Amino acid sequence: MKTTLIQSQIDDYRKNGFLVIDEFLTPDELAVWRCAVDEAAVAKCPPARNNEYYDNVFQQRVNLWKDSEAVRELVLDPRVGKLAADLEGLDAVRLCHDQALCKVPWANATTWHVDNPFWQFHSHHATSMWLALDDVTIQNGCMYFLPGTHKNSRFESVLITPNMNRLFENYPDWAAIEPVPVEMPAGGCSFHNALLAHAAGPNMTTGRRRAMVAIYMPDGVTFNGQQNTYPPEVFERLKVGDVLNDETQNPRVYARDGMVIN
Repeated sequence: MKTTLIQSQIDDYRKNGFLVIDEFLTPDELAVWRCAVDEAAVAKCPPARNNEYYDNVFQQRVNLWKDSEAVRELVLDPRVGKLAADLEGLDAVRLCHDQALCKVPWANATTWHVDNPFWQFHSHHATSMWLALDDVTIQNGCMYFLPGTHKNSRFESVLITPNMNRLFENYPDWAAIEPVPVEMPAGGCSFHNALLAHAAGPNMTTGRRRAMVAIYMPDGVTFNGQQNTYPPEVFERLKVGDVLNDETQNPRVYARDGMVIN
């Protein structure tokens, strides 16, 4: 696993809101991730949405770490947590949730959106690790980023709809920013700030485009009233302003003082 950053990478991330790391995993590590994610995703039932467009954007499975020891070891790896902390300048990070995302053949585009407004906390310093389990190309639905948009993004939800322009109704200046496509080989990854605008193209191939995402949040963030991935019994006992430090929901992954709790 390639976990050493140089200062120019950190600077680029903070300027643009994203960083791509090719060959993040070795071939052997990639095989382990593929096996763990595939087995856990098959065992987890998808949520019912009954939305014709969104249901064909991607197949999604959330919080595989809770049911799979293999996935748990991967997304709670302190080396990954340190990368997230270094990029965002944090002393400690917790896992918000994980997502297995698969664009099946002929899957729809993922329209422009910003992640953090949908989550159970608000922060300028959350980040997502997006790991390619297959080669990712423009043809099979690679990600696109609008560089720098994390700097003036707001905490307001703009739903993913079939309208690619929907986000620009809220942020008209962003429509003039040239998007950056991010192709990468299997085993590569990107990190992107949770307030960065991003999208993905359709899958115009006969193969799958699989990815594993792990979202890391600053230690000490507080509940904003949104349920997001929390089960009902957890959501119902939380009050706005509560610190999200429940190890069964948001385990601490990395801390510079070495006190990591898994």
